[in-house]
Amino acid sequence: MTEVVDRTISGTTTAGSGSAGTTAVDVAALGELLLGRWADVRRQARELAGRPEVHKIEGLTHTEHRKRVFGQLGYLVEHNAVHRAFPVRLGGSDDHGGNIAGFEELVTADPSLQIKAGVQWGLFGSAVLHLGTAEHHDKWLPGIMSLEIPGCFAMTETGHGSDVASIATTASYDDATQEFVIDTPFRAAWKDYIGNAANDGLAAVVFAQLVTRNVNHGVHAFYVPLRDPQSKEFLPGIGGEDDGVKGGLNGIDNGRLHFSNVRVPRTNLLNRYGNVSPDGEYSSPITSPGRRFFTMLGTLVQGRVSLDGAAVAASKVALKTAIQYASERRQFNSSSPVEEEVLLDYQRHQRRLFTRLATTYAAGFAHEQLLEKFDEVFSGTRDTDADRQDLETLAAALKPLSTWHALDTLQECREACGGAGFLIENRFASLRADLDVYATFEGDNTVLLQLVAKRLLADYAKEFSSVDFGVLARFVASQAAGVALHRTGLRQVAQFVADTGSVQKAALALRDEEGQRTLLTDRVQSMVAEVAAALKGANKLPQHQAAALFNQHQDDLIDAARAHAELLQWEAFTEALALVKDPGTRQVLTWLRDLFGLSLIETHLSWYLMNGRLSMQRGRTVGAYINRLLAKIRPHALDLVDAFGYGPEHLRAAIASGAEQQRQDEARDYFQAQRADGSAPVEEKSLPALKR
Repeated sequence: MTEVVDRTISGTTTAGSGSAGTTAVDVAALGELLLGRWADVRRQARELAGRPEVHKIEGLTHTEHRKRVFGQLGYLVEHNAVHRAFPVRLGGSDDHGGNIAGFEELVTADPSLQIKAGVQWGLFGSAVLHLGTAEHHDKWLPGIMSLEIPGCFAMTETGHGSDVASIATTASYDDATQEFVIDTPFRAAWKDYIGNAANDGLAAVVFAQLVTRNVNHGVHAFYVPLRDPQSKEFLPGIGGEDDGVKGGLNGIDNGRLHFSNVRVPRTNLLNRYGNVSPDGEYSSPITSPGRRFFTMLGTLVQGRVSLDGAAVAASKVALKTAIQYASERRQFNSSSPVEEEVLLDYQRHQRRLFTRLATTYAAGFAHEQLLEKFDEVFSGTRDTDADRQDLETLAAALKPLSTWHALDTLQECREACGGAGFLIENRFASLRADLDVYATFEGDNTVLLQLVAKRLLADYAKEFSSVDFGVLARFVASQAAGVALHRTGLRQVAQFVADTGSVQKAALALRDEEGQRTLLTDRVQSMVAEVAAALKGANKLPQHQAAALFNQHQDDLIDAARAHAELLQWEAFTEALALVKDPGTRQVLTWLRDLFGLSLIETHLSWYLMNGRLSMQRGRTVGAYINRLLAKIRPHALDLVDAFGYGPEHLRAAIASGAEQQRQDEARDYFQAQRADGSAPVEEKSLPALKR
């Protein structure tokens, strides 16, 4: 295991920082803060992820990669790395938050291993655990935990993707035999992109429309054997195809499954939330079909939670590599005739990397809050219906931002490292290919943000349920005029009418914590209010008209949801600052938080200008203040990425090994020696004109 480096590096604050003296980062303490509540679990998981036995070997064929990853699952079982969430009585530890914290670290070893383990224990095993009852647990979980029963999570269909409620696979109850008949009636109903389906899966949790007594009770889950354990051939009525080579994650045997009147016992229904009696009568503890559906899917939210964390981890690895390289690589002698510039001293390079570093910190702190919320719900500490809805909404908000951010960060880090970044040995290209699908599985990112937007609208409707349309319209109008929301103390920032014209005061207002909070909050509330006003009364329209009206504002809704998620990340970063005791570390993290907040404001500057939240003059100060923050953060960049706690065994990137520094030192010594002994050739441009 690589310990967090225990060192403190002082960096003199640069000109224009507004403070004198030195500021230092306590790397060890910051590392502990980033490890979070499950620090010990993360250390154990990182030690395991650092072992060569679980590392990805580049250049394998997809067949070889699949075989290696399946063998690595057994290695995880042998080292007790995957059972934390299962019941103590079956050999687990009932540690739901710790399970996710450890699982997401596997992305540093091989994303295929992380996702393959997630399919086996995080989806297949968790479906049996959370949707089944004690009878199902005793019957199947021991084999699932030991890998004796490799399994699939068969939810997604070719024809419906993220629209789970509309899947076409049916499970019709036959009371004469007390069996469910599983059927995929047409090609679009085939289960698709299913991990473990092509080769390894012996069983599956199959999601299907439960039909009994000619009534469809909606989507339920069924345990269905797939293959003969000895021959590994499909059982009668079951067929499938291999999805083949993919854009990434080729260590996973994704495939398609189809069922032709496959019969399973009535007791194979995972019946925690819905049951069918021997004579075919359906019953459920949740009377509302809609609420029942979302409750069942909500039990499986851990997939989104883990992807959020894994995406943050991948971003950290990429930034550690790129910033380490940029601190050593020299290019162009712009400020010296003999010394080339370190890449990290270029402002544009700092813009490329430090803004993404700030976002990664924000995403990491937000993930820790999501993980704690997840643990509260699944441990039963706080498991009300409202808590579950909050968890679902939080996961749906954060997973899109972190996965998109990881892809953006990997690409920008790749480019920032030039041709070296494109070499597979430095992992950017490989990680980006593997993480590409994170944006669309466990919930397509755009669809998830739409779910968040609907929750925001519902909350907004509750707040204004007692007012008529006229009042609501006036509220929205006042928002647009930049007046109403200033009840939260925003007058110092939104000075469209009474701007002093002072650049210094403008910068102070923008970097103020409450100023940033107000600007970010204002944008979310205003966007939601405008869409709510536009959609008011839609529920009274005919269905097709209501759908058309909603579609007209779909893009606005998704933008509002994304703004909400960005605000959540900023708040999480700000709350984390309160936990930092060391003054130097708190100061540097405050600069980083400000960089995150002001980068968001800069990204959406047109909205703030058009809606009167900032004057044109004040808007022009945003970029200048961001540049000043970059200069402040520059001396501490290596400390900030060292605090991530990832060692060479996790990075496995040649350009982060110190080799570049050795090359630069060798080149510098060579030219210095030439100059010292007078053997350096004279530059033509230095000769007098007559001698040329």
